[in-house]
Amino acid sequence: MKIGRFTLSAASVALLIFQLALVSTIAAKYLYQRWTCPRVWTRAAAFDPELPMRGRYLSLQLTVDGCQSTLPSARNATFPRDVNGAVKPGSYVLRSNDVDFHANLKVDHNALVAVRLEGTEDPSLGEEVIGTEGSPCNQMHLASSTDYFISDTAQSPMPLKPGQEIWIEVTVPPKGPPRPMQLALKDNGAWKPLDLH
Repeated sequence: MKIGRFTLSAASVALLIFQLALVSTIAAKYLYQRWTCPRVWTRAAAFDPELPMRGRYLSLQLTVDGCQSTLPSARNATFPRDVNGAVKPGSYVLRSNDVDFHANLKVDHNALVAVRLEGTEDPSLGEEVIGTEGSPCNQMHLASSTDYFISDTAQSPMPLKPGQEIWIEVTVPPKGPPRPMQLALKDNGAWKPLDLH
């Protein structure tokens, strides 16, 4: 095959077709999951990105609800109590030290929920979840970050002002980390979707 002054061999054409097919397959898989997998909004914490790549992006640490997970020890949790000392209904709070476990993710009652994988420390299974001392179980975080790319001309929402929170809508595939879809800014209770493309 001849393109202008360049001649492509049969092997070059075959390699090009293979690479295009591979990229198209991955794109088709992500589009299919975007249409069929559950979606959920969750709060995120943004921090300075460290990837050595071009372009602008936000590194986000997603909040997950870990209340359905069994802790390694009951000594790691305390429950809210009323003035008489009786346990009140509600989420437990982590105490004494941080917890770290692997979990499967799901969407339940409009929340991103982490359910601990019992009996495994294999890092290839599930997503790593971190709970810090003093935090409620519904405010645990994923250890790995989610990167959200923004265009060069978009106004970045960072740094956040007092009273503002960044929220992200993600799809939750059967395996692997959540995939970002869109961002919103919660400003003193007011919800504003962000157009960063």
